[in-house]
Amino acid sequence: MPASWVDINVSDGSTMEGYLTQPEGDGSHPAVVVIQEIWGVNSHIQSVADRLPELGYVGLAPAMFHRSGRMITGLHTEFPLAIERMQQCTDAGIVADATAAVNYLKSQSFVNGKIGIVGFCFGGRVAYLAACTISDLSASVVFYGGNIGVALGDGQTPLEQTGNINCPVLGLFGEEDANPTPDFVNEIDAEMTRLEKAHEFHQYAGAGHGFHCEGRPAGYRPEAAQDAWGKAMAWFEANLK
Repeated sequence: MPASWVDINVSDGSTMEGYLTQPEGDGSHPAVVVIQEIWGVNSHIQSVADRLPELGYVGLAPAMFHRSGRMITGLHTEFPLAIERMQQCTDAGIVADATAAVNYLKSQSFVNGKIGIVGFCFGGRVAYLAACTISDLSASVVFYGGNIGVALGDGQTPLEQTGNINCPVLGLFGEEDANPTPDFVNEIDAEMTRLEKAHEFHQYAGAGHGFHCEGRPAGYRPEAAQDAWGKAMAWFEANLK
């Protein structure tokens, strides 16, 4: 079926746009929430959601910066605006938005109840936080999530909430990333191991932040991106199907 934009009701009374993709035909399928980078639900994030139906998944990419206005198109949004919108986010709002996306999928007849989440950069942090706070998730994939050790607004950091993780977490990182650094990735890994949380982490040599995004050639690393995507899909295959 062709992709469409849908409106998602959030618990605080706001409305969030979402980019929805789904397999052809009747029947119900597992679903994956796709969380944006700081650039919004742009062409790259839409392309990620577009890959999912042929693999048997419903895809939904919620526009997480909806409280600051629509930000759904264009890869090259000015960096200061993207940072400004990200800085306006709070963890309470992030959890509300991710929960709303999951609840939207749960209410659809074409979703079978198995739901995962994948996020990139800002979205990787969201995917980690969602694993800590949303019990309806069956799997989480974190692509180079930064600031997992930082709280946005009041409350604990995502790292401090690791003990609440409800689902298996796959982490995909670059060894040349400055946020998160390899040392901090190892710290997250050690904390999840200490708390006996099901997880698997991979770090790619020669890759930095954003290595999966083909729209930014300077940072794109095709081999790492292909391998990481394959691992992500295998993770969902094992936990959603």
